[in-house]
Amino acid sequence: MTAPGRRSSTFTRLLRHGFTHPSAAERLLESPELAPIRNDPVLLEALGATADPDLTLDGLVKLVEAQPDPTAQRELLDTVIAAKPLRDRLLGVLGASAALADHLARHPGDWQALAMYEPRDLHPEVEEFEHGLAGATDPVSLRVAYRRCLLSIAARDVCGTTDLAQTAAELADLATATLRAALAIARAAAPEDASQCRLAVIAMGKCGGHELNYVSDVDVIFVGETADGADEAKALRSATKLASHMMRICSETTVEGSIWPVDANLRPEGRNGPLVRTLSSHLAYYRRWAKTWEFQALLKARPVAGDIDLGEEYIAALEPMVWKAAERDNFVADVQKMRRRVVETIPVSEVDRQLKLGPGGLRDVEFAVQLLQLVHGRDDASLRSGTTLDALQALAAGGYVGRADAAQLDTAYRFLRSMEHRIQLYRLRRTHLVPEDEADLRRIGRSLGLRVDPVAELNREWRRHSSVVRRLHEKLFYRPLLDAVAQLAPGEARLSAGAARERLIALGYADPAAALRHLEALASGVTRKAAIQRTLLPVLLGWFADSADPDAGLLNFRKVSDALGKTPWYLRLLRDEGAAAENLARVLSAGRLAPDLLMRAPEAVALLGDGDGGTGLEPRSRAHLEQEILAAVGRADGGVQAVTAARGVRRRELFRTAAADIVDSYGTETKPAEADQGALVDRVGGAVSDLTAATLSGTLRAVVREGWGDTLPTRFAIIGMGRFGGHELGYGSDADVLFVHEPQDGVDEHEAAAAANRVVSEMRRLLQVPSADPPLLIDADLRPEGKSGPLVRTLNSYAAYYRRWSLVWESQALLRAEPVAGDTELAGRFIELIDPLRYPAEGLGDDAVREIRRLKARMESERLPRGSDPKLHSKLGPGGLSDVEWTVQLLQLQHGWAEPGLRTTRTREALAAACAAGLIPAEEAAILDEAWVLATRVRNAVMLVRGRAGDTFPSDARELAAVGRYLGYEPGHVGDMLDAYRRTARRARGVVEELFYGG
Repeated sequence: MTAPGRRSSTFTRLLRHGFTHPSAAERLLESPELAPIRNDPVLLEALGATADPDLTLDGLVKLVEAQPDPTAQRELLDTVIAAKPLRDRLLGVLGASAALADHLARHPGDWQALAMYEPRDLHPEVEEFEHGLAGATDPVSLRVAYRRCLLSIAARDVCGTTDLAQTAAELADLATATLRAALAIARAAAPEDASQCRLAVIAMGKCGGHELNYVSDVDVIFVGETADGADEAKALRSATKLASHMMRICSETTVEGSIWPVDANLRPEGRNGPLVRTLSSHLAYYRRWAKTWEFQALLKARPVAGDIDLGEEYIAALEPMVWKAAERDNFVADVQKMRRRVVETIPVSEVDRQLKLGPGGLRDVEFAVQLLQLVHGRDDASLRSGTTLDALQALAAGGYVGRADAAQLDTAYRFLRSMEHRIQLYRLRRTHLVPEDEADLRRIGRSLGLRVDPVAELNREWRRHSSVVRRLHEKLFYRPLLDAVAQLAPGEARLSAGAARERLIALGYADPAAALRHLEALASGVTRKAAIQRTLLPVLLGWFADSADPDAGLLNFRKVSDALGKTPWYLRLLRDEGAAAENLARVLSAGRLAPDLLMRAPEAVALLGDGDGGTGLEPRSRAHLEQEILAAVGRADGGVQAVTAARGVRRRELFRTAAADIVDSYGTETKPAEADQGALVDRVGGAVSDLTAATLSGTLRAVVREGWGDTLPTRFAIIGMGRFGGHELGYGSDADVLFVHEPQDGVDEHEAAAAANRVVSEMRRLLQVPSADPPLLIDADLRPEGKSGPLVRTLNSYAAYYRRWSLVWESQALLRAEPVAGDTELAGRFIELIDPLRYPAEGLGDDAVREIRRLKARMESERLPRGSDPKLHSKLGPGGLSDVEWTVQLLQLQHGWAEPGLRTTRTREALAAACAAGLIPAEEAAILDEAWVLATRVRNAVMLVRGRAGDTFPSDARELAAVGRYLGYEPGHVGDMLDAYRRTARRARGVVEELFYGG
């Protein structure tokens, strides 16, 4: 007897053998059922060798208790002690699966299925499993027989007799036998239906690929034909009844539970399509309507039950289409989009525990392998395997994947699938989530051979293998391209020139020969630069492929690399700062403007990094910009050098703004695209307008200092007009301005006017001098009398003109007037002068309103470019910028005197103020705002993509696709983009007709 407070020797031995609840285990060992073997040392050693000794002992006691009589109990216990193969199998299953332990307790004779140990039991195939299910005549007996067969598979698995691939193949073979048995039961229940039709069951997914899980949906497609000249419609009805019954036999819950769901949703049209189709109907669908992912799914198609000849006909007819799928437009983009969509559907709380669908999970390996199979399987039949690991091995053997990468992925995939198997085996439930409970993690870890610290070791190994998958799954597609051109590993199989060309075409490269030349130039050699670029390029190529113009992205990267490749900080930036490489890839492949700005001063690539707290692409304030430009002007030697310095800052900041706009519009792997389109527009408009104002300030300072020293003979101010005054400049906008001056005390008016005109002339000249920096065009056509009037006026001259000659369109133009540079006091008095004109007391008269409407109608008919589609013209077309702005400006002219919120130069602010004042319903204001934002985004996109301003969508297909990507449309969806623009503009035009033209 054990003394009070002291632990028994049994308790201590149990702890040493891995029991976590030794007190409970000690009580179980004392149960009368185990009396004959309680003290046998073999028992404790055997229990301690299992994944969960506590679970094993509990299951063994229940199994012994369930035996029908003492003789049966003694036979079981004697066999457990004397027969090591049975002992390992039985206890191994009991320690890994509570569900199978429950099955054994319900069917206590089934342990005998583990007692046999003949050679044929080591690797059973479909025939052996069919024999095991032969006695099943109804859904309940089929479940019992299925579990009995599953026992033997699980036993071989947990004992290490079979590896992961063999276990998955056995599970698929058992599923095949089960589908055949279920179909036989369904046929027996409806012999008349069975006689009317031929029905083939095509396995898809993991069952079709011969790599099934313990618990998984079994994906199928049904093909039906008539039998013995029966009517086709009647035959299809009969086939559908049989197929439905077969699915229910497997899926429905009975007293013995269910087997697994049979899922037919991969069929043409999914749930909305007929369950059974004829072969000709399948072919018609796949020829005309099927999407890329549907051909990808057919990689694993395999006839498994029913009319096998019909199934083989189905496979033979569809196989040529499968291997041509890579020729479809946007093939790679479609497959990658499908993968991203899967990740996006995972609940945030589950992402980090997802073995299958999460980043670095099983699906990453499977998608990468399938992508490569579809690209290269057209010409290489050795790649046409539905089994992931076999296909990966074939890809490595053919040089389509690096051998080292393939080996790492194979190891990682086997580990992750083994984890998945152990998780599902415990309760025989369909799940891909790693449990959080420590006891569960301990059992899984021990079952995988991790015995020192199972939980910590399991987590470490899981994260390590997941990290390998995450790192390699995309590079798998791109790294062999570099190996093909760099040739640094003699003797290893590598991509042929033809295979490399195929892969680049699949990625969207229009000129694969040029792309290969660029890769060779970037990746060849043994320099540090080449080594780092070989590391970076697999990832960069993926980002380039995600753009509308991968060729341009790769070419531009080569140019930047040639310019900066010997600069240590450049390579360090791309290698070490996570955001820099992706940001650079996005910027270089999104169009012409940003790369052109970067090529003129490649050192601006430093803005793309994470430095300074990740603020490299944040727009700088106007005050900050002015301070830098004025400081540069002050240091310069002469006016030309000073303005050159100011233009250099402008070029750099334009690049910063464009790069930020592209990155925010595309999104990155760590940050989704900006959802608020209005915020993107405001950010660009504000940044470019502030930059233009700062550049004008610096240029004005330079010109004055060069010609007059510190003091100009006249006070001088620049007033921003149009989009400039409204803080809404785009990348290609001119700077609309008015110039106002006032002679200094004692200075002759003619001398002052001459000085002011000379300042304007010199500013315009210096800002347009041909150089590496983009010109800044100053447009003063909105001045009094337009091009016929003097370029510069005194404040008194403006007052006299506006008092006597001002027209209504000039009042409208002045709504956007805002000081941007020069003498602030003079500019303030100019604003005081024009406020009564742009916000007339009591609003506009009827004649003025009619005149504005007449001018707008004339502009619509006369200024729209000939040959352009009015519905797609972002500025002058129906529902475009002009429509929205004139509507808002009419409200400002009519109500600005009474509503202070309308006294703003900014369109969106004025529209919001009009809504707040009740001048326009909220719904209509939202429609106008959406249209204005979209039209502005289109203009920005055109400038970014083409490198020159434009108001209409490009006609070139690649440029149009690039505009679509900027606006958030996936490849292949430019039609949706144009339809959305027309729809948005049409709705806005309806509001304009009512508000501006009076209904």
